[in-house]
Amino acid sequence: MDSTGSSRTTGSVIVVGAGPTGLLLAGDLAAAGVPVTLVERRPREISNLSRAFAVHARTLEQLDARGLADELETKGQQLQRLRLFGSLVLELGELPSRFNHLLVVPQYEVERLLERRAVDAGVTFAYETEVTGLAQDADGVTLHVRTQGESKDLRAAYVVGTDGMRSTVRTAVGLPFPGKSVIRSVVLADVRLGEQPDNVLTVNTVGDAFAFIAPFGDGYYRVIAWNRAHDVSDDAPLDLDEIKETARLALGQDYGMHDARWMSRFHSDERQAPKYRVGRVLLAGDAAHVHTPAGGQGMNTGLQDAANLGWKLAAVVGGRATEELLDTYESERHPVGKAVLRSSGGLVRLAMAKRPWTLAARSVLATAVTRARPARTRAVGQITGIGFRYPAPRGSHPLVGRRVPDVALQGGTRLYEALRAGEFVLILPQGSPDKMDGVQVAHWASERRTALLVRPDGYAAWARDPGKEGGADEGADEGTDGGVKSTDVPEMFAGYSLR
Repeated sequence: MDSTGSSRTTGSVIVVGAGPTGLLLAGDLAAAGVPVTLVERRPREISNLSRAFAVHARTLEQLDARGLADELETKGQQLQRLRLFGSLVLELGELPSRFNHLLVVPQYEVERLLERRAVDAGVTFAYETEVTGLAQDADGVTLHVRTQGESKDLRAAYVVGTDGMRSTVRTAVGLPFPGKSVIRSVVLADVRLGEQPDNVLTVNTVGDAFAFIAPFGDGYYRVIAWNRAHDVSDDAPLDLDEIKETARLALGQDYGMHDARWMSRFHSDERQAPKYRVGRVLLAGDAAHVHTPAGGQGMNTGLQDAANLGWKLAAVVGGRATEELLDTYESERHPVGKAVLRSSGGLVRLAMAKRPWTLAARSVLATAVTRARPARTRAVGQITGIGFRYPAPRGSHPLVGRRVPDVALQGGTRLYEALRAGEFVLILPQGSPDKMDGVQVAHWASERRTALLVRPDGYAAWARDPGKEGGADEGADEGTDGGVKSTDVPEMFAGYSLR
């Protein structure tokens, strides 16, 4: 299928929506050899009107597995402490990650890197192309589009909707988007400041007022402000004086805001689709779930959706796995989306607390997170994404389903460098063979003896300790890897529908 709309073989994928989620997914698929078309109704441009400014540790790890994180780090500023409200401060330096910080960087910098990677991988872009409907059958999906006033049909094996909160793809497959608006009349503005804030991120809540200020890096700052006492419709007139007044209420000053190049008013929803897959059509990012901006989790959650789905969809389209593998995308990511909905919504409600009992609850939470390490670890893991784990079959090794840190490998390399091949990585003890049929092999830099199979998205798929069934302590045959043999490979991949 080309960008003008002729049919293509059913071994291809169409991704609808060229935001961060769609760009990462399309790039992953193309890098795996899958023919991909990325459909976008907007003209080709990287907009500076995006809302996202926070890239969390787990997302940086995923970008590192694609060779992009270090370059992105040069575009932003690192934040070691994240203040959510009042006395609730998360110390990110404690993160068990190479990226033990929050990267404050505009969304458009993330999109630039992901677009460049997608282009280099061979993604076909179809800009100014609007989806009008779709039909699917046993062999694929026909996408109805309109481009330059002409209606056409595109054909692929699968379609993924990453087309935002008002997803046409989601509507076309009949999925509802239940939820509600939780914040109305939030205002955005890009301004210059007469006085530079002391911190990279400036954020606070006082009474009914909330304000957030972050730098673009080009002399302009993004301001997000909300005054609960001024609840008006999204199309109500907006001027800089209103934004400055809300900032003064929340921050104590307006930092001399002037020369606004853009201002807008919007509302924030909490919504989630009940399913992420309907046959050959899947949803990811804001098309599947939307949350309040609290904690900066929206874009990050979408990018991690894409990292989970990409390798699975590539395996199915490439004939290396059955369609059952795609069901694990929903079973793994839907609970994460639900958890982010709860946490971001809870943060907003606590930040804007007014009643005595909610103020008391906020104080208790802040104290627990500050003083109790388990509560702090859980809160940091939730916000940054590194604390999420996926379901594992009963009786599995305790590591299965968990995020694998960027461990050192023999030869001076790291796990997330090895993952750049887009394949499973089997980490074995030192002294084991360098090759094993059907899997990429690496070795621990340490004396660790666990055999660990890591999925392309950095989560543990299988593990075995010495002394377990088939282990070295049970007299493994000479020539094995100290407990794991090539005949164990089918067991490693059990549950992933791989052929």
